[in-house]
Parts: sequence; C-alpha cells; structure tokens
Amino acid sequence: MSDPAPIVDLADKSVSLAGTTYAIRPLGDDAFTALVEGIPVGKLVYTFGAAMGVPEGSAVSEETLTAIAEAWFAALDA
Repeated sequence: MSDPAPIVDLADKSVSLAGTTYAIRPLGDDAFTALVEGIPVGKLVYTFGAAMGVPEGSAVSEETLTAIAEAWFAALDA
C-alpha cells in the first residue's frame, strides 16, 4: 500500500496530507514556511533543482515536509 499523496490548494495556499492541513506562506522566491494551526513546523525550499523540506523541531518529519515541498513546487510550476 502506498502513502497518500499530498493535495495542493494553490488558491487557499495550503497542502493537505494524512488528515493535516499545512498553511504555506512565502519567505522568498523559492522558500516557504509550513504552518499547522498557525505554528511553523518547517520550511519548503527549492534549490539546485530539488524540493526539500526542513523541519523546525520534531512535530513533522523531514520526509513529510519533503513530500509537501515536492507537491507544492510541482503545483506552482504547472
């Protein structure tokens, strides 16, 4: 069984994954912060041709943030 895919809502500036909605706010051209219920949980960064998730603390894993980052930047590029 595969992991669920993130669902991107560009209009709402959010990504939903596994029952959690992450609000996405810009930090710069290729950097965004991800928040859960108003609390920053990590950064989404696009650098050297790859999307990466960088956790802030232990609330969300790097793998989860990277999946969110990949979906977010793919949606922006579409």
